[in-house]
Amino acid sequence: MNFIDHESLFARMKARLKVNLFAKILFFAAMMFGLFILGVLLYRIFSQGIGYLDLQFLQSLPSRKPEQAGVYTALIGSVLLMAVVAPVSLLLGVATAIYLEEYAKDNRFTAFIKVNISNLAGVPSIVFGLLGLTVFVSALALGTSVLAAGLTMSLLVLPIIIVAAQEALRAVPVSLREASYAMGATKWQTIVRIVLPAAIPGILTGGILALSRAIGETAPLVVLGLPLFLAYLPKSIFDLFTVLPMQIYNWTGRPQEEFHSLAAAGIIVLLILLLFMNSLAVLIRNKFQKRY
Repeated sequence: MNFIDHESLFARMKARLKVNLFAKILFFAAMMFGLFILGVLLYRIFSQGIGYLDLQFLQSLPSRKPEQAGVYTALIGSVLLMAVVAPVSLLLGVATAIYLEEYAKDNRFTAFIKVNISNLAGVPSIVFGLLGLTVFVSALALGTSVLAAGLTMSLLVLPIIIVAAQEALRAVPVSLREASYAMGATKWQTIVRIVLPAAIPGILTGGILALSRAIGETAPLVVLGLPLFLAYLPKSIFDLFTVLPMQIYNWTGRPQEEFHSLAAAGIIVLLILLLFMNSLAVLIRNKFQKRY
């Protein structure tokens, strides 16, 4: 007959509780350290740039005089860039995800493609800048235009959107597909009327978060040769332009302290855009989750 050694059992339990308490304290300290650093950065940015953030700053063109400089050109350029990136990346990303999840055969070649798409999501952004410089700027002779930069940034976020769309499609219950087939619907009708509407929250959430990354990237645009200073607005997607990250980068490189404050104000504008896009993703997800 086996007897339980209570003293040994209690000793092990005390040791495990101590390890658990240590891990809890360590993880809490790590979280608080990250929040502290974030708070310091936000305090530095807002305390330095909030005084320069006004309507005149948003409506003025860049200038060599700090008191006259504004972010209007870069803000419009960022909006035009997203107007190219959003439709190109979302259409290609969702279409690729639908093919891989709904039509492609489950074999080694398909698995190889999926693995490489996931790996592309972790490639440094400057590599995509070099690709865009070679293909769109030089080979296709698009120059440093909105279209060339938009296509380059679309390649940057495309793997992220594909992976997010794949996960959203996989999350749709198989019972919905089977019920659609039982009613006599074709595969394409099932995808368009059943699967896609149910997967929209995940697809759009991942897509908007990917676009949030694209609007804040600087390295690919530096490689493409976007100007740091541009005092006029682009008239079409084939014109020269600049964006908020490039304008901020330009101001931070100036020796005058006033330009550093302008850079902080530009960062606040960029943070507001990112917050708006992320909030839009949450609203879209909540709206469609109530329907499906």
